[in-house]
Order: sequence, then structure tokens, then C-alpha cells
Amino acid sequence: MSLDKILSIGGRPGLFKLVTQTRTGFVAESLVDGKRITASLRNNVSVLSEIAVYTLDEELPLRVVFQKIKEKENGGKTSVGHKEEKIKLEEYFFEVLPDYDEDRVYASDIKKIIQWYNLLNDNGMNDFSETKTEDEADSSEKE
Repeated sequence: MSLDKILSIGGRPGLFKLVTQTRTGFVAESLVDGKRITASLRNNVSVLSEIAVYTLDEELPLRVVFQKIKEKENGGKTSVGHKEEKIKLEEYFFEVLPDYDEDRVYASDIKKIIQWYNLLNDNGMNDFSETKTEDEADSSEKE
């Protein structure tokens, strides 16, 4: 499953998988406990595929950051937990992404990234390779 269907909902812990859309919002399933919730369009919702991390040169998509963590950890969970001290989190993130912008990427952001990576890894969603765009998918189907 691609990051296009994985959501972060403000005020709710963990990540959610988009199940279906409704007229007033959507139904999502928690990756933590499997419970389904309904969320309205008023909720602060972020799709993981739309999130990027600031570096000194550009903004890297979250997918690329997850891929770098996966390479560092050989596909396993992170060696640092998301509840570690700020300095440990920053040291770990510096190993993963040496050119991240320390002024714009906060310890709370690093905590979320580590927590999300481990949650996705626990649920077997650890393929962070490039996703096909609709045009590419259509052209490959026609061939």
C-alpha cells in the first residue's frame, strides 16, 4: 500500500488507513488497533505522501526519508525509539539525513517520523519506492 492512502489525523494518535470517502468526510482504520473511525472534512488531516522534510537544499518527500531509514536499519525497526531525548533523536536523524535543516525540522517532527516509520514497518507497509502516477499506470495498462 502506498503512502497515498495513509493519513495522520490531528488530535488522534497513530496513523490511519483510508477505507472510503463519504459525503461529509471519510472512514479510516487505525493502524494501531484496527478500529474504524469517521472523520469530517473539518479535521486536520495530512496524507503522508504530501508531507516533506526540509533539507538545506530542497524539500524531500517523506517517502524518501522513510527509504533512507529503511536502508540504515536494513528493513527493521529504528534503533532509536520516538520517546528518546531530543539530542539522541537529532543525532539519529543526522545519521539518516545529514543535510536536514536543523532550524526548520524540530525534535517533535523527528519523533513523529520515527514513530510513523516503526508503525508502518510493524504493519508490513515498508515499500517506500516511487509510486506510479496515474498517467504512468494508464500507459502501462495499455501496453
